[in-house]
Amino acid sequence: MSRLLVCRPDYFQIDYEINPWMRRTNAVDPARAIGQWQALMDVLVHDVGAGLEQMRPVQGLPDMVFTANAGVVVGRRALVSRFRYPERQREEAYFERWFREQGYEVLTLDKNLYFEGAGDLLGFPDTWFGGYRQRSDIQAFPRLSEIFQREIIPLELIDTRFYHLDTCFCPLSGGEVLYFPSAFDSYGQAAIAQRLPEDRRLVVPEEEALRFACNAVCIGKQVVIPAACPRTTQLLESRGYRTYAVQLDEFMKSGGAAKCLTLALD
Repeated sequence: MSRLLVCRPDYFQIDYEINPWMRRTNAVDPARAIGQWQALMDVLVHDVGAGLEQMRPVQGLPDMVFTANAGVVVGRRALVSRFRYPERQREEAYFERWFREQGYEVLTLDKNLYFEGAGDLLGFPDTWFGGYRQRSDIQAFPRLSEIFQREIIPLELIDTRFYHLDTCFCPLSGGEVLYFPSAFDSYGQAAIAQRLPEDRRLVVPEEEALRFACNAVCIGKQVVIPAACPRTTQLLESRGYRTYAVQLDEFMKSGGAAKCLTLALD
């Protein structure tokens, strides 16, 4: 069983604009958002077998629902994020408090070193990949590599629509990766190709990348994926994965989907 940190979307709305998806004129339907979030939780628990740990939402912090950005957890150590935008920086204290209350050894980076958690750090047991430029700083990764004793390969994100690594890159349990190559510069594409042979690189079409097909949750041979991504679903199923499509368009208004709404705790 995988344990995931989640946070109810009781106060989720578009209060500000810090990525290309966010428009204050594109208001969230609160009841629909809560319904979609609950449907995702039901799939994760009842179909996929995940265990959930819930944080209490905080009024005035609408993006706390995106717990993938809380930090990175390895064993009983939790490194808390340093957000680039002031609108999200107040979340840091609440995430840090939650980790401390759960008994984690809490680690932090220098205040001027931006790093946005598991939204920008993904990978496999032996190799991690770090997304930078839009939100996280490339200078964070040598420090993270030192702390966690893992090799981290930096990947520059060049398309502002894909502002976190988890919006365009999804490692799978079988060693494959779902990804949208055009989100990366030529060096990043080459680095991915060098580490993963062609038969392990599952390319997502642009129209489905824009429906957040890569922002999926993989637990074992099961993948929870945003709805309306039929080609990606077919690709996953051809590799032996069982897929669960969940409607998450209310959260896409803010630039997130299934992966953004969860943080792996193990």
